[in-house]
Amino acid sequence: MKSAISRLRGAGGLGDWRREDVLLLLMASAVPLSFAAWQALLNNFAVERAAFTGAEMGILQSLREVPGFLAFAVVFLLLILREQVLAYLALLLLGIGTAVTGYFPSVVGLYATTVIMSLGYHYYETVQISLSLQWIEKARAPETLGRIIAAGSFASIVTFGLIWLAFDFAGLDFHWVYLLGGGLTAAIAVFAWIAFPRFEEKVRQHRHMVLRPRYWLYYLLTFMSGARRQIFIVFAGFLMVEKFGFSVGEITLLFLLNAVINVVMAPRIGRLIGRWGERRALICEYIGLILVFGAYAFVENATLAAGLYVVDHLFFALAIAIKTYFQKIADPADIAATAGVSFTINHIAAVVIPAAFGFLWLVSPAAVFLSGAAMAAVSLALSFLVPQLPAAGNETLLAERRVAVPAAAAE
Repeated sequence: MKSAISRLRGAGGLGDWRREDVLLLLMASAVPLSFAAWQALLNNFAVERAAFTGAEMGILQSLREVPGFLAFAVVFLLLILREQVLAYLALLLLGIGTAVTGYFPSVVGLYATTVIMSLGYHYYETVQISLSLQWIEKARAPETLGRIIAAGSFASIVTFGLIWLAFDFAGLDFHWVYLLGGGLTAAIAVFAWIAFPRFEEKVRQHRHMVLRPRYWLYYLLTFMSGARRQIFIVFAGFLMVEKFGFSVGEITLLFLLNAVINVVMAPRIGRLIGRWGERRALICEYIGLILVFGAYAFVENATLAAGLYVVDHLFFALAIAIKTYFQKIADPADIAATAGVSFTINHIAAVVIPAAFGFLWLVSPAAVFLSGAAMAAVSLALSFLVPQLPAAGNETLLAERRVAVPAAAAE
């Protein structure tokens, strides 16, 4: 972790820490303090305190994704707020929503606090993607995005470790842990607001919605990524609790293992994407996901299920390739507006799948994961259309061939 921070700071030394990349690192570290706590406690809190079944869990996860579906509204907020300030406000809302969760142990209460927390989380993530792609040079983007993931994972390690100690040794109740995690996120948001200067836009961003036909493959990859993500977030964790009886401590240790692996592997995966290119990275990701989801459907051993969960989580780092693919094909002025639109596209499936599949879960949990394998297969087919060298005018393999044919005819 120390080496990652030193590389991000570069040659500027400790005196030159108020920079864009350091701010991205700090904000990335603030998010897991709330979201990791919320996620680690959710299944047990919902089952033990609010008497959730798979149906209520599916509805809650659909509600959680509604703010993501409405992420396109970020572009309208940018008419009155700078992106950097909006990021601070979103972090603050995330912290507040998490801090009060433990005080509302009912179905309606958990629904309400989830929406508040999610509004902050999704609007922050939308702006963070935009700022990262604007502030980071294309050549450094895959590795730097990997380091940002590693920073968030390090904060997750701290959070999961504290949760494990709080429940297994200190005997603290849910509401104290939620309050601590959310409060720390809010405090970091306030510190960043005060400590960092307002950085100027390198390219003036559009303040209106942007939908361009030439980004169609990026939109489809983003849509399918949102669908696949829900299978992991909603149902893989629920499988551990409902089918295999994992406790809060065991779930937290599983999340902790995922975070440790991410700290080590995410920067390396970023460098690998830089060497391999987005096409090969996405193909590898989706082949792996087909195998993992197929195995989820039939697993009967708790240790094997936990292993699948770890491998599944590791594939998320490969999704950096979708972001860097867009960075290479995009008009720089489109980045902020498209970040909001793409988050909305990502969450179209995310709003529908948890609720619909929650009811499917009551009939057949295996069918949920086999559906996830089918989604990964569709994504695999789409990834073959990503060109070896994405660029404006060369957004897809089809565009690459259209350019090659006239060139060959002219020879």
